[in-house]
Amino acid sequence: MTLRPETLAAQALHAIDAETGAIVPPIQMATTFARDGAYRLAGPGYARDENPTFVHAERVLAALEGGPPNGALSFASGMAAATAVFRAACAPGDHAIVPRVGYFALRAWAQKWGARWGVAVEAVDTTDVAAVRAALRPATRLVWIETPANPLWDVTDLAAVAELARGAGATLAVDSTCATPVHTRPIAHGADVVMHSATKYLGGHSDLLGGMLVAARTDTELWARIAEARHDEGAVLGPLESFLLLRGMRTLFARVERQSRTAQSLAARLAERGVRVRYPGLASHPQHAVAARQMERGFGGMLSIEIGGDAARALAAIGRMRVWVPATSLGGVESLVEHRFTVEGPGTPAPPDLLRLSVGLEHEDDLFEDLVQAIA
Repeated sequence: MTLRPETLAAQALHAIDAETGAIVPPIQMATTFARDGAYRLAGPGYARDENPTFVHAERVLAALEGGPPNGALSFASGMAAATAVFRAACAPGDHAIVPRVGYFALRAWAQKWGARWGVAVEAVDTTDVAAVRAALRPATRLVWIETPANPLWDVTDLAAVAELARGAGATLAVDSTCATPVHTRPIAHGADVVMHSATKYLGGHSDLLGGMLVAARTDTELWARIAEARHDEGAVLGPLESFLLLRGMRTLFARVERQSRTAQSLAARLAERGVRVRYPGLASHPQHAVAARQMERGFGGMLSIEIGGDAARALAAIGRMRVWVPATSLGGVESLVEHRFTVEGPGTPAPPDLLRLSVGLEHEDDLFEDLVQAIA
């Protein structure tokens, strides 16, 4: 019987403790594990990359993303996961493509790291397939895309870029943090590696820091390098964080589908009032057709609005909000508002009047009314 992803997530792969019958997997705090009389291991040996708690969380995400059962690795943060891919894929003299619009901390890190290690890192509008094709070089080893892309929510055609990357002999890695496996499974569209900041929707409660990678295949030199680096450098997820992550993934579909429905409705209602809204679920979005083709069950819980005026006006609007919480991060049960222009500083693609909204689980009307009074 082939179980659907909602069932796999809710039951954490039908996890039942063999000794007690507990339906919640236990937290394993041990850092080392006993060997037999011949000094052989029957199970894990050391917690740095074998703790049963995070191994279980990895297997759940691998199943949700359509990767092999052992095809996921957890990390201490989303940045630890993302940077592991760059360092494993590229050597001095190589070339990497990153999106012009995407998580600013990774973009900034990649530029600094590339300059230091002799890797040419090029920012490209990845929504333009022709631009990606033109940017590819014989030395291109990594194409990194983020879709939908923070904070403008651009959508990249995964299948088209995957074909280009494959033809160039490059790895395609996809930051799917905001899509989650609820809406998009990049491996099904040709991606080699999928990255998640588990801090966001996978955890879903704003109480853990973590990152995850899922591979389409584990028999590659790239994946072996990533696994080796994690083992040697130790940037692993702790057992308590792993337990919280596993708990969060069990409600992933219920949370994300609800957040997406609310975001879709808010986007439509705001657009009807003349507010400029950036949301892939609206027909007015420039990549709506691509989003409709590669996303399912909705278009995500993230949207941005441009209220007109300058940064001061945007910040004043945030100051008038009483339901939306002014805070960094996204994907939790509480709705957050952020002014990316202030956070990112010079060089940001975010307009000064743009407010980034992470939709939580509150009542839609409360969220809408708070926005309307704040930006009026």
